[in-house]
Amino acid sequence: MTVQELYQNIGGDYEQAIRVLRIDKLLDKHIRKFRSNGVIDQLLTAGETMDPNALFEAAHALKGVSANLGLTHLSDAASEITEEYRPGNVRRLTDDEVKARLQSIQEMYERIVKGVLEYEESCE
Repeated sequence: MTVQELYQNIGGDYEQAIRVLRIDKLLDKHIRKFRSNGVIDQLLTAGETMDPNALFEAAHALKGVSANLGLTHLSDAASEITEEYRPGNVRRLTDDEVKARLQSIQEMYERIVKGVLEYEESCE
């Protein structure tokens, strides 16, 4: 499997990712590291406590990493949480709605990780 095929499988935007990282070798390196960066764990932990600052920080970090890797669906979902908890913004969502969105983010993340693992196996 090629890195471009991986992106097709996970619903990522290969063209966006390659604009940022420039070459497949770098994209390969960073997409493989994605699952070990820990930001999803930080976001889910913040969601358990509903800590507004921690939710903002973790969602903002996930948004950036995802956008740079062309994982636009995940980046957009993280952006919604980022804006919900951005200092100075008025909250629009209930805690239950935020938790539902965090569940959706976790599911997207798990689908991406599954695809990356399959990609890694195909490269061995």
